[in-house]
Amino acid sequence: MANPYYPFLIYDLQEHATPERQYRIVVDLSEMDDYYAVFEKHGFSGSGASWAEHIETIVEEHAPELLDHLELAGEGDIFRAYTDSRSSTEQFLRLVHPIFAGLGSLNKYLSQADPGDFFE
Repeated sequence: MANPYYPFLIYDLQEHATPERQYRIVVDLSEMDDYYAVFEKHGFSGSGASWAEHIETIVEEHAPELLDHLELAGEGDIFRAYTDSRSSTEQFLRLVHPIFAGLGSLNKYLSQADPGDFFE
């Protein structure tokens, strides 16, 4: 069955959960050269840290209250987020998935982002 939230993989942490970490959202960028190319075209690294920075900016702009329910991290070829509930996971996906779901929508978003406003 295809992943409806590609490129995001969602894991229910169940017995490994903490109050702040009920769900883990992961993107393994190691074989996503086409995504790296779109990021680099617009002056960004495309690393996990770059994804975290862009996603934080999107959330901050459109649903700042959601930041209280998220933990974002990125390192190397991995983007990772933790959420504190199913509803915050769903809100996260409704907000960022449409942008990252395809190269066209990602290209459109990155074309309006200023590399000078980001570290990665």
